[in-house]
Amino acid sequence: MIAFAGAALAALAGIPAGALIGSTVAVVALAATGQRVGLPTRLRDIAFASIGVSLGSGIDERIFDQVEVWAVSLAILVASLVATIALGRLVLTRAFGLDTQTATLASSPGTMSNAIAIAAEGHGDATAVMFLQLMRLLILVVSVPPLAYVLEGSASEVTVAGDAMPVPVLVGLVALSTGLGLRGARAGLPAAALLAGMLASASAHATGLVHGSSPSWLLFAAFAITGAVLSSRLSRVTAAQVKHNLLAGASVVATALILSLVFAWIAQSATGLPFARVWIAYAPGGVEAMAAIGLSLGYDPAYVAVHHFARILALVVIVPIALRL
Repeated sequence: MIAFAGAALAALAGIPAGALIGSTVAVVALAATGQRVGLPTRLRDIAFASIGVSLGSGIDERIFDQVEVWAVSLAILVASLVATIALGRLVLTRAFGLDTQTATLASSPGTMSNAIAIAAEGHGDATAVMFLQLMRLLILVVSVPPLAYVLEGSASEVTVAGDAMPVPVLVGLVALSTGLGLRGARAGLPAAALLAGMLASASAHATGLVHGSSPSWLLFAAFAITGAVLSSRLSRVTAAQVKHNLLAGASVVATALILSLVFAWIAQSATGLPFARVWIAYAPGGVEAMAAIGLSLGYDPAYVAVHHFARILALVVIVPIALRL
């Protein structure tokens, strides 16, 4: 209820990505009072699957006309991920004395749950990784939407507009995606519900079996729940952890943010795509959060979906390699 109230107030105030930001800030404020906050895992999965379904609804046969341009953008994205992990690790080890494995996992720009799981298996300090990843998420969820809006204003290439999917079809896609996401999560796949929603919806739309976008009420609810999920994780953070790692967290977030802007500018110069759209796809936040932000701001859902899918696949490969170096 707190998350939905915060989401509604922020949306009414006209804040970019207001539902996501408002719910995040509201639940953080509640947790700061000492209240224990959290959400059922299945509710979280349904929200992530709903965002994935909405992202996938923007993918149709027109995607094949953009393969060449997007291939360049995807290659630059992978380079940005490597640079972000490498520079973030350098900052955390040289300036703050963290061990290499902790610094590597804390610098991973996405797939937070995967990074924490790897740390919990004995690679680095799991507590420090969790705090630094959570700090990155919170800062970026609050700062990315206003900055994207300032850089380019509201999106001009919105493609999600149009008739909503029939409710039975929508319910079927979300249920299928949630079930597939559960199986993927058990297999250790990061952001499994989101990925399942993207793939199921994209397949149905690209083949012409399904037409239409997700209704606005579903997106509002999914964004509000996503913000609550992100901020409820902060309730696990202690005051001692904040005091010990605050400067390190701010430094690694600033490093990742600057690098994302630089690589987005390179990609924009190489492809001619709108800068803010590219940057949302490159922004170093959690995959679920950045996908939700891109969708709520109206940037091409197909572009955002493909890039965040590629980000997950790339990080699953890059992070273990970086840990061994």
